[in-house]
Amino acid sequence: MLKYLIEGGNKLNGEVKISGSKNASLPILAASILNPNPVTFYNVPDIEDVNTTLKILKILGCKVTRKCDKITISCKKVNSYEIPKELMNKSRSTVILAGAIIGRLNQVTFSNPGGCNIGKRPIDLHLEAFQKMGITVIKGLNEVKCYSLVGVKGAKIILKFPSVGATENIILASVYASGTTYIYNAAMEPEIVDLAKCLNSMGANIKGAGTSKIIIRGVNKLHSCSYTVMPDRIETGTFLCIAMATKSKLHLKNVNANDLLSVILKLQEMGAKIAIKDNEIFINASSEKIKAINIITKPYPGFPTDMQPIFASLLTKASGKSKIEETIFENRFGFCDELRKMNAKIVKNGNSIQITGVRELTPSRVKCLDLRAGAALVLAALSTTGVTEIDNVEHILRGYENLDEKLRKIGANIKLISD
Repeated sequence: MLKYLIEGGNKLNGEVKISGSKNASLPILAASILNPNPVTFYNVPDIEDVNTTLKILKILGCKVTRKCDKITISCKKVNSYEIPKELMNKSRSTVILAGAIIGRLNQVTFSNPGGCNIGKRPIDLHLEAFQKMGITVIKGLNEVKCYSLVGVKGAKIILKFPSVGATENIILASVYASGTTYIYNAAMEPEIVDLAKCLNSMGANIKGAGTSKIIIRGVNKLHSCSYTVMPDRIETGTFLCIAMATKSKLHLKNVNANDLLSVILKLQEMGAKIAIKDNEIFINASSEKIKAINIITKPYPGFPTDMQPIFASLLTKASGKSKIEETIFENRFGFCDELRKMNAKIVKNGNSIQITGVRELTPSRVKCLDLRAGAALVLAALSTTGVTEIDNVEHILRGYENLDEKLRKIGANIKLISD
């Protein structure tokens, strides 16, 4: 088990280079399965979810070479269609591999995915879409088998909810499909746009990514490509919130502010001074009081659910009462109990919480329950005078690249130790 020891209370200052996007890297890595030719990806973060995906690719028969943030993959010989259960259990995003394997081999076997326990997150939308594309789906007690004897067929698919994972799986499964696939009520997240751009650079024919209607015309083959993964907008938002919580000045590099406008607007509403120039963001929160605000999470371009726990932690320092309503995941408030150990005043009522700001949180021993909840605890610890101990930081390592190292470079007192 790993833990963070954080002695908070320091003002932070300096530059932070934001890593490549976790949520874009995973489906893009899955896309390599579709291509029998070598592909090279840049700006891929060194995080556990990426490492899990690479392990699966190797088991499937792909050759993987990594040097820093550059990954070259050759999937000329994909000789397995089964995703190992023990690796599937480590990350929710492994389910995205299913669409790519079906697209390449017309069959796949996998178990229910693991990852963060933040809600039910069923894969029914994925499987219903597969069935509309002519794929037979057999759900067993511990695994799901999907296959098509005649290949994937283009179809019109109307999603009941704009699911990011289902949208990505449909895109991946339909690249080689006979005919044209239409996705209505598609998710519009920037990571989906990045996946479509990557696939199009290989020779796929995808239009409409970033809108609620995506059109995929099946192609016969793909070719080699080199592609750079987009910056991680959630890591960007995390560091902006950390600057606000610690009353600091930070310069964030390798960012795309347009992907994070809902977060930036909320921070400005809270009093942050933010300047944007090209692919850089400057935040100055050194003399500002944090104002209480209200937040409702929504699918993109609304306020991202992944930022909700981090803002909740930040709002424990605000003047007055704030309210957050969570509309995406029903079990995303588990972190509140951990913040209460630090004397945060948070009251839960159904799918919303009310936060009353306090002058100072109290250092304590807390534990990560999931990836973004862990980031919320790191923020709280950095803004609190004294030493906070955060257990189970393996969750954080799944999605943040070298978080402790980046924080130390800007003046934080944080250690990653083995328990």
